[in-house]
Amino acid sequence: MTPHRVSVFRKEHFNAAHRLNNPNWSDEKNERVYGKCNNFNFHGHNYDLEVRLTGEIDPETGYVYDMKKLSDVIKVNVLDRFDHKNLNLDTDEFSDLNPSAENIAIVIHDILRNTIDSKFDLKIRLYETERNYVEYPTE
Repeated sequence: MTPHRVSVFRKEHFNAAHRLNNPNWSDEKNERVYGKCNNFNFHGHNYDLEVRLTGEIDPETGYVYDMKKLSDVIKVNVLDRFDHKNLNLDTDEFSDLNPSAENIAIVIHDILRNTIDSKFDLKIRLYETERNYVEYPTE
Protein backbone atom coordinates (compact mmCIF):
# COMPACT_ATOMS: atom_id res chain seq x y z
CA MET A 1 0.00 0.00 0.00
CA THR A 2 1.34 3.44 -0.98
CA PRO A 3 1.76 5.73 2.02
CA HIS A 4 -0.65 8.64 2.11
CA ARG A 5 0.78 12.14 2.03
CA VAL A 6 -1.28 14.68 3.93
CA SER A 7 -0.84 18.39 4.56
CA VAL A 8 -1.33 19.86 8.03
CA PHE A 9 -1.63 23.58 8.69
CA ARG A 10 -0.90 25.79 11.67
CA LYS A 11 -2.13 29.37 11.70
CA GLU A 12 -0.47 32.00 13.90
CA HIS A 13 -0.61 35.76 14.24
CA PHE A 14 1.97 38.43 14.96
CA ASN A 15 2.20 42.21 14.83
CA ALA A 16 5.23 44.01 13.50
CA ALA A 17 6.30 47.38 12.16
CA HIS A 18 8.48 47.98 9.14
CA ARG A 19 9.53 50.49 6.53
CA LEU A 20 10.08 49.58 2.90
CA ASN A 21 13.04 51.55 1.67
CA ASN A 22 15.87 51.05 -0.77
CA PRO A 23 18.89 53.01 0.53
CA ASN A 24 20.32 53.16 -3.00
CA TRP A 25 17.36 55.22 -4.21
CA SER A 26 16.44 58.86 -3.66
CA ASP A 27 13.72 59.76 -1.16
CA GLU A 28 11.49 60.66 -4.09
CA LYS A 29 11.91 57.29 -5.79
CA ASN A 30 11.35 55.40 -2.53
CA GLU A 31 8.13 57.33 -1.93
CA ARG A 32 7.00 56.80 -5.53
CA VAL A 33 7.65 53.03 -5.42
CA TYR A 34 6.61 52.23 -1.83
CA GLY A 35 4.07 55.00 -1.07
CA LYS A 36 2.80 54.86 2.52
CA CYS A 37 4.99 51.81 3.16
CA ASN A 38 8.01 54.14 2.96
CA ASN A 39 6.82 56.20 5.95
CA PHE A 40 9.97 57.46 7.68
CA ASN A 41 8.35 56.69 11.06
CA PHE A 42 7.45 53.13 10.01
CA HIS A 43 4.01 51.50 9.93
CA GLY A 44 2.64 48.21 11.19
CA HIS A 45 0.71 45.15 10.12
CA ASN A 46 -1.25 42.44 11.85
CA TYR A 47 0.27 39.47 10.04
CA ASP A 48 -1.44 36.10 9.76
CA LEU A 49 0.95 33.25 9.19
CA GLU A 50 0.03 29.82 7.85
CA VAL A 51 2.60 27.08 8.00
CA ARG A 52 1.88 23.99 5.91
CA LEU A 53 3.73 20.73 6.40
CA THR A 54 3.18 17.83 4.02
CA GLY A 55 4.35 14.33 4.74
CA GLU A 56 3.40 10.75 5.37
CA ILE A 57 1.20 9.79 8.28
CA ASP A 58 3.13 8.10 11.07
CA PRO A 59 1.40 4.72 11.58
CA GLU A 60 2.11 4.78 15.33
CA THR A 61 0.73 8.25 16.12
CA GLY A 62 -1.66 8.82 13.22
CA TYR A 63 -0.03 12.25 12.83
CA VAL A 64 1.88 13.80 9.98
CA TYR A 65 3.42 16.13 12.58
CA ASP A 66 2.49 16.81 16.17
CA MET A 67 0.57 20.10 16.00
CA LYS A 68 1.53 21.10 19.55
CA LYS A 69 5.17 20.67 18.60
CA LEU A 70 4.62 22.71 15.43
CA SER A 71 2.97 25.46 17.48
CA ASP A 72 5.93 25.51 19.86
CA VAL A 73 8.47 25.58 17.00
CA ILE A 74 6.70 28.56 15.41
CA LYS A 75 6.41 30.39 18.72
CA VAL A 76 10.07 30.01 19.65
CA ASN A 77 11.52 30.60 16.19
CA VAL A 78 9.15 33.13 14.63
CA LEU A 79 6.73 34.76 17.06
CA ASP A 80 9.26 35.38 19.84
CA ARG A 81 11.61 36.83 17.23
CA PHE A 82 9.22 39.08 15.24
CA ASP A 83 6.05 39.77 17.27
CA HIS A 84 5.75 43.40 18.40
CA LYS A 85 9.10 44.25 16.83
CA ASN A 86 10.23 46.83 14.35
CA LEU A 87 11.60 44.49 11.71
CA ASN A 88 14.04 47.09 10.35
CA LEU A 89 15.47 48.06 13.73
CA ASP A 90 14.95 45.12 16.10
CA THR A 91 15.91 42.09 14.01
CA ASP A 92 19.16 40.88 12.51
CA GLU A 93 17.33 39.25 9.60
CA PHE A 94 16.15 42.58 8.19
CA SER A 95 19.02 44.87 9.10
CA ASP A 96 20.13 44.76 5.43
CA LEU A 97 17.08 43.15 3.81
CA ASN A 98 13.96 45.10 2.85
CA PRO A 99 11.15 43.60 5.00
CA SER A 100 8.58 43.17 2.24
CA ALA A 101 5.99 40.45 2.74
CA GLU A 102 7.88 38.40 0.16
CA ASN A 103 11.16 38.64 2.07
CA ILE A 104 9.47 38.03 5.43
CA ALA A 105 7.93 34.81 4.09
CA ILE A 106 11.30 33.60 2.77
CA VAL A 107 13.04 34.41 6.07
CA ILE A 108 10.36 32.56 8.06
CA HIS A 109 10.60 29.59 5.70
CA ASP A 110 14.38 29.44 6.05
CA ILE A 111 14.23 29.69 9.84
CA LEU A 112 11.67 26.88 10.08
CA ARG A 113 13.40 24.78 7.42
CA ASN A 114 16.47 24.68 9.69
CA THR A 115 14.30 23.35 12.53
CA ILE A 116 11.83 20.99 10.83
CA ASP A 117 13.00 17.68 9.33
CA SER A 118 13.46 17.90 5.57
CA LYS A 119 11.27 14.83 5.07
CA PHE A 120 8.37 17.28 5.39
CA ASP A 121 7.54 19.68 2.59
CA LEU A 122 7.21 23.17 4.06
CA LYS A 123 5.20 26.07 2.66
CA ILE A 124 4.65 29.50 4.18
CA ARG A 125 1.63 31.69 3.50
CA LEU A 126 1.88 35.16 5.00
CA TYR A 127 -1.05 37.57 5.03
CA GLU A 128 0.05 41.18 5.31
CA THR A 129 -3.57 42.33 5.09
CA GLU A 130 -6.87 40.51 4.69
CA ARG A 131 -6.54 40.82 0.93
CA ASN A 132 -2.77 40.67 0.36
CA TYR A 133 -0.70 37.56 0.96
CA VAL A 134 2.37 35.79 -0.33
CA GLU A 135 3.41 32.15 -0.47
CA TYR A 136 6.84 30.58 -0.43
CA PRO A 137 7.90 28.36 -2.02
CA THR A 138 5.56 28.58 -4.99
CA GLU A 139 5.74 25.00 -6.21
